[in-house]
Amino acid sequence: MEKDPDQCKFVVVLDMIVGKWKPTILSHLMIGGTKRFNELKKLMPDITQRMLTMHLRELEEQDIILRVVYPQIPPKVEYSITEYGRSLEPILDSMHQWGYAHLERMKKKEEQLAADNK
Repeated sequence: MEKDPDQCKFVVVLDMIVGKWKPTILSHLMIGGTKRFNELKKLMPDITQRMLTMHLRELEEQDIILRVVYPQIPPKVEYSITEYGRSLEPILDSMHQWGYAHLERMKKKEEQLAADNK
């Protein structure tokens, strides 16, 4: 596949998964399976209810997650990753590995700078 920067589709992926919490939401659903809203909220205590709701809706609109509402009282809503959403797993794994390696590199760089300044 020829890569033309003017035709780059990275933006499509980034628009879909960008946000501080979307990769975390996706990871919890990929690894932990189906979750209810409050379960996700407990797994991410620093996220606001509004932000979690917004991200879940956006991911649902993109067919990345599935929202199932059960007709009962009180209402029961569950979120799960779709098969299509699972196709993001290798991308997210690569991003995680790169992020980890980058943090390690920056840590070593800081340590070297500190040693050089002694």
